Amino acid sequence: MPDFDMLVIGSGPGGQKAAIAAAKLGRRVAVIDRPDMVGGVSIHTGTIPSKTLREAVLYLTGLTQRDLYGQSYRLKEDITVADLTARTQHVVSREVDVIRNQLSRNHVSLFAGTGRFVDDHTVALREVTGHDRMLSADNIIIATGTRPARPATVEFDERTILDSDNVLNLERVPRSMVIVGAGVIGMEYASMFAALGSKVTVVEQRPGMLDFCDVEVIESLKYHLRDLAVTFRFGETVAAVERHSRGTLTILESGKKIPADTVMYSAGRQGLTDDLDLDKASLSADKRGRIKVDEYYRTEVPHIYAVGDVIGFPALAATSMEQGRTAAYHACGEPVNRMHDLQPIGIYTIPEISFIGKTEDQLTEECVPFEVGISRYRELARGQIIGDSHGMLKLLVSPDDRKLLGVHCFGTGATELIHIGQSVMGCGGTVDYLVDAVFNYPTLAESYKVAALDATNKIRHIDRLRD
Repeated sequence: MPDFDMLVIGSGPGGQKAAIAAAKLGRRVAVIDRPDMVGGVSIHTGTIPSKTLREAVLYLTGLTQRDLYGQSYRLKEDITVADLTARTQHVVSREVDVIRNQLSRNHVSLFAGTGRFVDDHTVALREVTGHDRMLSADNIIIATGTRPARPATVEFDERTILDSDNVLNLERVPRSMVIVGAGVIGMEYASMFAALGSKVTVVEQRPGMLDFCDVEVIESLKYHLRDLAVTFRFGETVAAVERHSRGTLTILESGKKIPADTVMYSAGRQGLTDDLDLDKASLSADKRGRIKVDEYYRTEVPHIYAVGDVIGFPALAATSMEQGRTAAYHACGEPVNRMHDLQPIGIYTIPEISFIGKTEDQLTEECVPFEVGISRYRELARGQIIGDSHGMLKLLVSPDDRKLLGVHCFGTGATELIHIGQSVMGCGGTVDYLVDAVFNYPTLAESYKVAALDATNKIRHIDRLRD
């Protein structure tokens, strides 16, 4: 008889939710993770610390209040890394306690150490003492997550040349910074350090950034970041990074040289599968360390599942949690629906970006007719109250059946607001629901009604011309 019904390798969002879901179904469950990484990368170096850092930056710089109190307004003049990390450390320690408590009260065994396959039902636990212990299970879930990808040609010292995992190790807020990569993580940190007063240069080999987002939203973000003295170098590739006693020198293939205190690489992420001995379980990973799975997150070996960032896109904490729950239910023979295709995306730049559904470019490419309804925060009483005059909400509406095809939000609370649009779209609702609904006043949620009226007025105008 195996030691457990389910063994989960990794305690991040996916692994944790998988373990608890299986435990709720009455299964014997165990989780393996390093003692200093309970909660996974998400809690320690990823989602939670970066979003907490963002809140600390917004609070201490007073950035969001400057429209009201003047451009020189700051809550604290000399912001130190200690000011920023104090809040982060508090939140992280509380979150780790919450996770440990959840696992404990659901009778999930938590083993401290790392795991590697011995065969497809057995994992060798390397304990912190250095001893190995064999654990067997009917079902195994791989939820090991990822680490930042590091170019082999760059010498990282985690102080002046670093990746996104090392940002909290900075000794001081840099006066200048080069960020290599204009993906989600790169742009989130670019906006945070720009808000702190660092002169940021973003280098990206592609011709633009965040090309899966709405074009108008990205143009607005670029405008805001340029206003914070961010320089963009699109279509450029880094040839070398030199470390000197007084800073760094980033040399581009075009010949440009960019001096800066610090260089941060944000060049994608690598699956943490190297040390799992996957071959012993008849498994393999691609060159980015990612494991292939089916719609229920089963690998090529039917009783071994993989969830979270280690399987690749979309690599979000929110989707990882749902993947973990789905995998656990399926492994336990519990009926489970496939994850809904309609997933919200949240990007915690300053200001926030969030969207769900299709973009204008996608709909145009697919020859799907649509009408646009827009609401701007500056036209909302709540927008004036909070001092956000730049935010906006955009609805893409089908003129045929009046259903929502996409919702795009930019500004304060975007990642919260998007769920109203998600609910309407998920339930097959139409723009007329938003027109007729009563929203609290004054709120940012009222932007849905304003944008819905804008879209329906345009549709009505076209219909009248045809009569």
